[in-house]
Amino acid sequence: MNIKSLLLGSAAALIAVSGARAADAVVVAEPEPAEYVKICDVYGAGYFYIPGTETCLRIGGYLRYDIGVGDSGTLDGVNNVADHQDGDSHDTYYKNMRFTLRTYTGQETELGTLKTFTETRFQFGNSSGDYTGGGTGWQAGNKTTTLNFAWIQLGGLRVGKDETAYDQFIGYAGNVIQDTIIPYGIKDTNVVQYNFDAGNGITGVVSLEEGTAVNTIDSYVPHVVGGLKYKGDWGAITGVVAYDSNYEEVSGKVRLDVNVSKELTLFVMGGYGTDDNSKDDANNNIDVHGRTQYKPWGGNWAVWGGGAYKFNEKTSFNVQASADDDKNIAFAANVAYTIVPGFTVTTEVDWDHYGNYGNPSIYGNWSKADKKDGIGGIVRFQRNF
Repeated sequence: MNIKSLLLGSAAALIAVSGARAADAVVVAEPEPAEYVKICDVYGAGYFYIPGTETCLRIGGYLRYDIGVGDSGTLDGVNNVADHQDGDSHDTYYKNMRFTLRTYTGQETELGTLKTFTETRFQFGNSSGDYTGGGTGWQAGNKTTTLNFAWIQLGGLRVGKDETAYDQFIGYAGNVIQDTIIPYGIKDTNVVQYNFDAGNGITGVVSLEEGTAVNTIDSYVPHVVGGLKYKGDWGAITGVVAYDSNYEEVSGKVRLDVNVSKELTLFVMGGYGTDDNSKDDANNNIDVHGRTQYKPWGGNWAVWGGGAYKFNEKTSFNVQASADDDKNIAFAANVAYTIVPGFTVTTEVDWDHYGNYGNPSIYGNWSKADKKDGIGGIVRFQRNF
């Protein structure tokens, strides 16, 4: 047998075997097409379509670490705690770590855009303030998880848990950490709210609100907030007015924002509220300074002003001064530096002077009736995502 015959014989054998096995060949099913997550850019960066739906979802939030010292404002150091060894009184830091989780959804419908927003906060740390009475707020630990936002909006109609339009619509004072040393509103509430856009830079809001804590409505009559805003390239002018149904008091705020240049922006905001029915009575059943959901400052009037200057894309300087009718005065200034995109470190100094204050109040950190002046500071590390 020569090589040619051997090769021909081998080829014939292989063909025969292949033909015999062809009848037993396994048929492999076609792979299912993979359903990849699709980007949704209708509502901004970070949204994607929930697979199998027309709803766009975004998940975000931030991690924030605060270190506070001193005795000024609502995020100051922890003062007058007892030493573990000898019981002596001394001061220590206020520290708090917060994880905030946010979700956003959007979907187009025949009745307009259907949106939702939620924000939940998880925190570990201690509390600021004085603890000479033997309190344990200075001891670090897990804090109560809070639901800060949870609302549904279809077109201009919004329902759910939000911050009052009295604060949110007009703005949150300056870009300082402690912008509420003299408070301008109490934020938390349930709302039935309508937002409208009249065009030409004019927007407005009408909000029926439940209030929060001791300011929760005590009848079927809601608190009512209304606001108007005109916004242009130069800045904006905004006004809000609120009716407190518990005390039948009226409060309002007016704000002016001015874009002086690309680097410099300024603002001033003034508030005025009645206190005919909300001042302390003979039985001490009402706040001594007439503070309510919409007038948490002392006396009838209060004013806030300040600005921000951007040195460059990474560094900005922010300042705010405020005062009220009770001769309380506060000042805050900080420098915010973005180390890398999404990670910012802010260092702030705060000063306050308590005037005709008197007794402690349930609002914020107003428990330093024995101190006329205070100074403190805070360093904040924040990673947004």
